[in-house]
Amino acid sequence: MTVLTVAQATVRFLEAQHTERDGVETPFFAGCWGIFGHGNVAGVGQALLEREQSGDPSHLRFFHGRNEQAMVHAAVAYARQRDRLAAMAVTASVGPGATNMVTGAALATINRLPVLLLPGDTFATRVASPVLQELENVQQGDISVNDIFRPVSVHFDRIDRPEQLASALLHATRILTDPAETGAVTLALPQDVQAESYDFPDELFARRVWHVARTVPQPAALARAVEAIRSARRPLVVAGGGVTYSQANDALTAFVEATGIPVGESQAGKGALPYDHPQSVGAIGATGTTAANALAEEADVVIGVGTRYSDFTTASRTVFQDAGVRFVNLNVSAFDTHKHSAIGLVADAREGLTALTDALDGWRADEAYTARATELAAAWDATVERAYTGEGAPAVADGLAIQSQVIGAVNELSAPRDVVLCAAGSMPGDLHKLWRTRDRKGYHVEYGFSCMGYEIAGGLGVKLAALDQEHAEGAAARDVFVMVGDGSYLMMNTEIVTAVAEGIKVIIVLVQNHGYASIGALSQSLGSQRFGTAYRYRTERGLDGGTLPVDLAANAASLGADVLQVAGIDDFRAAVLTAKESTRTTVIHVDTDPLVPAPDSPAWWDVPVSEVSVLESTQQARRVYEDHKSRQRPYLTPASDTKDHS
Repeated sequence: MTVLTVAQATVRFLEAQHTERDGVETPFFAGCWGIFGHGNVAGVGQALLEREQSGDPSHLRFFHGRNEQAMVHAAVAYARQRDRLAAMAVTASVGPGATNMVTGAALATINRLPVLLLPGDTFATRVASPVLQELENVQQGDISVNDIFRPVSVHFDRIDRPEQLASALLHATRILTDPAETGAVTLALPQDVQAESYDFPDELFARRVWHVARTVPQPAALARAVEAIRSARRPLVVAGGGVTYSQANDALTAFVEATGIPVGESQAGKGALPYDHPQSVGAIGATGTTAANALAEEADVVIGVGTRYSDFTTASRTVFQDAGVRFVNLNVSAFDTHKHSAIGLVADAREGLTALTDALDGWRADEAYTARATELAAAWDATVERAYTGEGAPAVADGLAIQSQVIGAVNELSAPRDVVLCAAGSMPGDLHKLWRTRDRKGYHVEYGFSCMGYEIAGGLGVKLAALDQEHAEGAAARDVFVMVGDGSYLMMNTEIVTAVAEGIKVIIVLVQNHGYASIGALSQSLGSQRFGTAYRYRTERGLDGGTLPVDLAANAASLGADVLQVAGIDDFRAAVLTAKESTRTTVIHVDTDPLVPAPDSPAWWDVPVSEVSVLESTQQARRVYEDHKSRQRPYLTPASDTKDHS
């Protein structure tokens, strides 16, 4: 038995946890992010300090963040880059420090990515209640602000007594390491309990390995899936993030090469195949390519692999238009396998694809169909090339760059293993359509929550993961390119300071649009005339004056980054090469014309338009909306084809 405080025991436990998959063991908790206040400074903070000064090389690393939400973003990005086999903890003080993490918790849970949140909480003993930052609820005496974590966490617990800690930590880690259940796990730690001592069993701190299983498909379900695929004349794979997390890219390649089935990719699934693979038709859905969406419209069997079918992936249930379209969903989560009344195949993506390949031995899609998919993809790639060079684009003022040219320059000048990262605005859609993926971990766009402000913190997390893999596995180096617009940059740029403090290099491409380019374009398409989407001075008419004199380049420099301020695409290309050669975090500030869109497909996204309005622009947008709405499909097949409880 060992006498430790609750906080000390928590840190010691986290240090002892490992994952194993395919015979490879990995320390699971790679570090703890923290900002300290009265709710955790004498508890978790003291415990981390004690371990850091212990001289033990296995001590839990501490990372000092500058914003609580950003710390969670960095931890989540780390876990995604490590294929969910390693994760991080995040601690914050009681009250606003804790609740600042809620947005990050939602992002983690929506994207099915593991992060352990350790928010400080008010006194369990209530001896001095109400304490600073305590929520007093007249109906519930046991509630605190941390209860807001409940709906955005896959698991929530509050440790009111030291005796509860062992079972709580074990249960939390089991969930975090389970690919079917993972997300944000919150363990609220009252500040008095953190500092309370207890005689903990030594077994709690022994090295523990969590085996990440590769679930194999149930034979009867596999047979049903195979039967459906064999009946298809126009099959299509939709590859989601599960392909990458399962490291199933080679299995997917073998499957499509054996069957000739083309592959469209969701945001999380982009990179499932290299962009130039003959069966790759690129992005699918609302931000999809003309190739993928043309095939989706006529597909009679859609094979979803590791996708949760968000509205962007299905273009709000309009992209799959065949009258008898059926779905086969391969997913580690049973919840996702039954979406769209699919034939469900609950299994690890790699194991499921391997089983399908074996069971379909000798069967191939029609060669003419496969060849047509390759031709459609080649036509879209030619469109991408024109977008990269700016060929055919309308003239822009003052030699400004076009966003698609910026993307093209980064794609061309980055190394194949480098990572491009983004989260919100117009950039994710353009990247989804235009980025030529060359490495399975080279594309990182957070689009489950599409959280403005994720970008810089996420880039820091990805770079930390890449450095850890270089150290542990001898992997080749990766540069991380963070693509961020001025809107997201202004919401959260603080982790530039953390990157500088840690001596970590991230390349930040800061696109200056003087407002929200994406929402501005959406507003105009919905008849709302870009209202409230530009950064302008207020006049008598509203916020429609001149451009605000905000100097984001100077701001980035003040945070410690090197800054390259460029005008025009030629200067931008030179700046990318300079940033690649540097060893420091570098911000490339470039002005673009937000009114020049990237090439697109006709796919739609369901954003309701006002049913009545005095504005002609809104009336016209409503007519367009109703036309698209008429194409929505329920994707329901007879129940006898979908019920599967075997």
